[in-house]
Amino acid sequence: MSAQELHIISTGKQHMEQFVEIASEIQDDVDFFHLREKQMNASELYRAVTLLQDQKIPLSKLIINDRADVAWTKQAFGVHLAFRSLDAAVVRRAFPGLGVGCSVHSMEEAKVACRQGADYAMYGHIFETDSKRGLSPKGVEELQAITSNVSLPIIAIGGITPLNCQSVLEAGVRGIAVMSGILEAKNPMEAVKEYSKSLGKVR
Repeated sequence: MSAQELHIISTGKQHMEQFVEIASEIQDDVDFFHLREKQMNASELYRAVTLLQDQKIPLSKLIINDRADVAWTKQAFGVHLAFRSLDAAVVRRAFPGLGVGCSVHSMEEAKVACRQGADYAMYGHIFETDSKRGLSPKGVEELQAITSNVSLPIIAIGGITPLNCQSVLEAGVRGIAVMSGILEAKNPMEAVKEYSKSLGKVR
């Protein structure tokens, strides 16, 4: 089986300089970095992308949450849209060539993202996670139902660890997304290597 993608999503809790430092250390094992910084305005996000560029992190690995304008201006890989963001079809028309991803939480939302021309959908949370405390996880069975019925690459998120990663991959996903499991690990480099092995990136 070919290696699957590893997406790293910023936590919104770390200082950007800390995130950039970790990102620069682990980038060889990461396919995409998502800037998910809801507290930042457009100019702050622009500066954050510049910091990542300064550390030689390719723009082709950067995805900006919600702010298509920043992603377009910086020529990043793409934008990731949440429930309250613009529709994928609107962004696709306004910013041709920009990669477009969508957060989805059901089969119907995944089908809508597909119809609107999204490049991928991020689905979760798959397992219990502190960031979604009190909310029931979606589970692997629902994940597999979506990958089997929607012709759109699916990135799984939520409580995924190197130990439970295999069951997620067997559900037919394009890859997984991780936040605290790597960014808040005592040793992010060691953590990313463990995920890489689980994804088939490291033999």
